[in-house]
Amino acid sequence: MLDAVVVGAGPNGLTAAVELARRGFSVAVFEARDTVGGGARTEELTLPGFRHDPCSAAHPLGVNSPAFRALPLERHGLRWLHPELPMAHPFPDGTAAVLARSVAETAASFGPRDAGAYRRLVEPFLPRWDTLARDFMSLPLTALPRDPVTLARFGLAGLPPATWLMRRFHDERAKTLLAGLVAHVMSPLNGLATGAIGLVFALAAHARGWPLARGGSQAISDALAGYLTELGGAIHTDYEVKRLDDLPPARAYVFDTSPTALARIAGLGRYYEGYRYGPGVFKIDYALDGPVPWTAEAPRVAGTVQIGADSAEIGAALNAAAREGRAPDRPFLITVQPSVVDPSRAPAGRHVFWAYGHVPNGWTGDLTDAVERQLERYAPGFRDRVLARATAGPPELAARDANYVGGDIATGSVAGLRLLLRPRPTLFPYHTRHPAVFICSSATPPGPGVHGMSGHNAAKAVWRRLRQT
Repeated sequence: MLDAVVVGAGPNGLTAAVELARRGFSVAVFEARDTVGGGARTEELTLPGFRHDPCSAAHPLGVNSPAFRALPLERHGLRWLHPELPMAHPFPDGTAAVLARSVAETAASFGPRDAGAYRRLVEPFLPRWDTLARDFMSLPLTALPRDPVTLARFGLAGLPPATWLMRRFHDERAKTLLAGLVAHVMSPLNGLATGAIGLVFALAAHARGWPLARGGSQAISDALAGYLTELGGAIHTDYEVKRLDDLPPARAYVFDTSPTALARIAGLGRYYEGYRYGPGVFKIDYALDGPVPWTAEAPRVAGTVQIGADSAEIGAALNAAAREGRAPDRPFLITVQPSVVDPSRAPAGRHVFWAYGHVPNGWTGDLTDAVERQLERYAPGFRDRVLARATAGPPELAARDANYVGGDIATGSVAGLRLLLRPRPTLFPYHTRHPAVFICSSATPPGPGVHGMSGHNAAKAVWRRLRQT
């Protein structure tokens, strides 16, 4: 009998398996796809030689993850590559605000009226960032806070809606960049604790940047898998699990799946009946014959580029997808250009690029024209650079990764209290009513992103259970 079986070889499942194997438990991972990775994969989606990330590409939470930083992933091939700018946000007038490693450079891009307000917002937290990140990403209390005072101060600033946080600023440049940071988790701007989302992304950039993995996001998953194998863990791919009886006997079963899939496989009935999924995304991967022709200078050297004219346009796009059940006319776009910092991702002189916008969950339309009209506003002539494109709406994303129910890449709504209490309102989110069954996907705290902390936190619950039995 194994000590633990993990279902799903995404970053959280692999991290949970590694944490258990590090403590001497026997572990096996079972993955339905033919490779490990989940939302951290790299594939040739368009043309030969163009290596795309079907989902995550830039990793501010990955390089700052307490779980990843404690593992020897560099020994297994992971190397972080840092673009000159972590992120840029261009405006229709040809200028741009930036999220730079330097607080001063970031503040200066907002203009003189808001520079001081931004510095006063972020600088108090930076000296304690590592401790704050560990405490924040360990909520609910899988470990006692190491710095409860700083965590409480962060809560006072971040628990109100992002719209409240934006009131600190006079001009639209700072408000728009902050609104874009919040929109990464597809939550309306007036939701509870959305201010914390913007703060976390900003602090992560100032602390360690928004890097990309050399060769693609698959390198993160491969490094985790390599370390797990070194520790004696086993990985089985092309193995679809439909019920617990499909798995070998074990003392614990840990699921890196959606809650609804877990309930179906483990026979938990209506245990997650009230669980809600959020908006989906429509994503386009591009093979380009040259760099994106941004009008503004800053986006040309940024790894990530946010597209939204102002905070009102971003808010309207989020509301359309999350509340009104329609695709926005002017979608807010998150774009990543990996080959700006990693030439190995495309043939010489060519580039890979991706963009996605938010759409209602399960939406079946085509957002390509709306996405490219937005891109043309800030990069005239973009369409002329396109050699090939691969589009994926909610149905295609859900078929590619079963955790993306209805195209929701966050594996669950993060609106309101659902940002903090996932997947059920409980202080023990990694447990289920079956004493040997646990969940470790991004449906659990701290939520979406390639950081492994959901798996790390779930592993704590599992090894405590295994010690008891």
